[in-house]
Amino acid sequence: MRNLKLYILTFLFISTLNSCKQEENLKLSSENAIPKFTEKQQDSLKDIYLNNGAWLTDVYSQDWQNEIDKGLKVDSTIAYFWQQKAMPLFKQGKYEVGMTFIDKAVKYNPERWQRYRAFIKCIFSKQYKDAIIDFTDYQETYGYGFEMDHSYNFYIALSYLQLSEFEKAENLFEKDYERTIDKKGEDWLHHLDLFYYGISKYELKKYEEALVLFDQALERYPQFSDVQYYKTKALYKLGEIEEAESVYKSAKENARKGFSINEDNVVYERYPYQVRWN
Repeated sequence: MRNLKLYILTFLFISTLNSCKQEENLKLSSENAIPKFTEKQQDSLKDIYLNNGAWLTDVYSQDWQNEIDKGLKVDSTIAYFWQQKAMPLFKQGKYEVGMTFIDKAVKYNPERWQRYRAFIKCIFSKQYKDAIIDFTDYQETYGYGFEMDHSYNFYIALSYLQLSEFEKAENLFEKDYERTIDKKGEDWLHHLDLFYYGISKYELKKYEEALVLFDQALERYPQFSDVQYYKTKALYKLGEIEEAESVYKSAKENARKGFSINEDNVVYERYPYQVRWN
């Protein structure tokens, strides 16, 4: 009798375990499911739940999130839905919540969204080591490219700057600088790239080299107050006091007029080395 009872209990335990395992496998299968719909059908879903749904509401509202959730219930493999859920959260500084959604976007379309996630980690959530990993992996997989008007190497170098690994930053900025001149010509050098390349030189106490790059940045954006501020500091280090004071006066005036880093996302985040004048 005792053995029969033990047998029944064992049978029930194994049955329960198998049932749980089946449920878990179904869940995993669902999460890794091949898209239910064709690309054309998914475009129609985006039209229904974004064009005629979320995008008609306040981007920072629960209505925005709820409309996208309706679309995800129909097809949870549409990466763009996940990115659209994440985007306003990053702009509100809700990085941890937003990251769970952008991870889903990367899962379903890594070629499109991994580089965006890496950008978010660099500029928004300040996860610099993770940004380096994401951009490096992406570049090794898909090749050299750009996100938000700047190369992947730019963001990797910027992350190294923020980790105080100045030589690594300098080396990468230099490679990108030379690549741009070689492939496109000097006219394609961007004032922000030149600014941060100059900052890497400044941090390494290469003040004269930093000044050359700051001047190149100012040729492209003459009122760039942040560049003028660090140019002032470099001039002081070199004992050029009179010129430093003149540049600093101009920097303050340009800052007062609002001439600073002019990236689109600067309205949400303060960029590295952006001067706090107040």
